[in-house]
Amino acid sequence: MNPIYERSRPVTVRRALSGDVETIRAIRNHAIEHSTALWTQTLQPPAEAAAWLAAHLERGSAFVAEVEGETAGFGVYGPWREKDGYRHTVEDSVYVRDGMYGLGIGSALLAELISSARDTGHHVMVAGIEAENTASIRLHKRYGFRLVGTVPEAGTKFGRWLDLTLMQLPLS
Repeated sequence: MNPIYERSRPVTVRRALSGDVETIRAIRNHAIEHSTALWTQTLQPPAEAAAWLAAHLERGSAFVAEVEGETAGFGVYGPWREKDGYRHTVEDSVYVRDGMYGLGIGSALLAELISSARDTGHHVMVAGIEAENTASIRLHKRYGFRLVGTVPEAGTKFGRWLDLTLMQLPLS
């Protein structure tokens, strides 16, 4: 058995700080290089990461999960679309550091994102998930998200077409 599963390790979720930028960037860049979670192959440079995180910090929509004082993942929510008609709808993103899957980190982060988005008066949370990411789809279903559709071949990465599964959770 993998040693990380052999004992319970409590997960703590806190608001992200500007000092978390490099750790968050490393997790994002790992996802860019090794997964279809982010549909780009361009790594995020430091200045772009700082600006991206600053926008989330200003909204209060960025969180970090820690296990035994070590950053184990992060989650954010932000505008789903930029037009003002969508201003009550947000999209979530949850990332767990490589090697720390299965510890409840994603679950703890998603719970915090949902609670925060509700508390700030948002109406709907949307998740756009690569259709073969069954772990993320299962996680979102556990929190009440329902499947609202799949867009076939909506993007491409690693030389193949990717389908986008859309899920939705009413917040109010």
